[in-house]
Amino acid sequence: MFSSAALLAALVGSTAVSAGTTLWDGRANQYADSSFLDQWSWSNEIGPYQWYIHGSSATSYYVNLGTSYKNPADTGSKQGIQITNDKTSVWNGQTMLRTELIPQSSAAINKGKVYYHFSMQHTGTNPPSPLEEHQINFFESHFTEMKYGLLSGAQGTSDNNLRWCVGGVSKWNVDFAAGVWHNVAYGIDFSANTVEFYHSTGADDLTLTAGPFSASVSSNGADWHLGVLRLGLQDGVREDWHFSGVYIESGSLTTSVISPGGAAAGSSPPASSSSSAAPSSTVAPPSSTFTTVTKPTTSVSSSSSAAPTTTKVSTSAAPTSTKASTTSAAPPAGSCVVEYVYV
Repeated sequence: MFSSAALLAALVGSTAVSAGTTLWDGRANQYADSSFLDQWSWSNEIGPYQWYIHGSSATSYYVNLGTSYKNPADTGSKQGIQITNDKTSVWNGQTMLRTELIPQSSAAINKGKVYYHFSMQHTGTNPPSPLEEHQINFFESHFTEMKYGLLSGAQGTSDNNLRWCVGGVSKWNVDFAAGVWHNVAYGIDFSANTVEFYHSTGADDLTLTAGPFSASVSSNGADWHLGVLRLGLQDGVREDWHFSGVYIESGSLTTSVISPGGAAAGSSPPASSSSSAAPSSTVAPPSSTFTTVTKPTTSVSSSSSAAPTTTKVSTSAAPTSTKASTTSAAPPAGSCVVEYVYV
């Protein structure tokens, strides 16, 4: 018979305790495959993600779900997300290569102090090119983001560093070795206009690694891009990126790599729900041709701290993107050149 202390210890050890309140869950635990994305459209805004920034091939070519794509230490995630980027990943006639998911949520993910969680890795199979700049998990005004590869304007021929940037300046970097899970939380204070960076690898708890830094913090709640925008040589070689444990919380930071609802080490993972099967697709995926849809051009200086206003288009196609040019001068050492992208 368990004593009160033993019973309490067993209960505490059975599940991961979430420190904060989950505002948005992007783990896609309830879906069996990526076909759920095809149900979303501008006239049918359902599911956890907006899905329109991608190339002309089928959804399953660019986004896939699977247990091999998640951090195995995160028992709160049923699976991870593989995002593929290659020469077909041309969206809206742009010269960039893009595969990106955007949270579909009315929650206050752009208010107060919030934490944007995700883990990321590559396995060495279809690895990212160190010759090209990659903008990863960014906001449209680029006040905070991850970057990888040789940055635009930087010296050298390649760069294997994964970086965290604030307003275009690199604040942290590490060699992006194959098979290493990097666990990240952006700590964003929309009231105080500050950002901070929490990081760990593998199964380790998150720790404050950089910041807080003052930043031009701004978001309309629909402009965080989970995925990869690729610049540079654009030889189009296939790249596979893995993301896991994607969610946004408010309140206190959950430092454990085990996302909410996951079992702690040494305990059995939760049983799969019968509702985890993906619903049948009833809405066709967005057309790969977007040239007939236009949006008023927003003129934004590369030095402007204000984020653009996103205009929602009430058609089934995505709005046209407008990109402001950046300075051609070489950046200071260790800086990230900001590539402004507006959708």
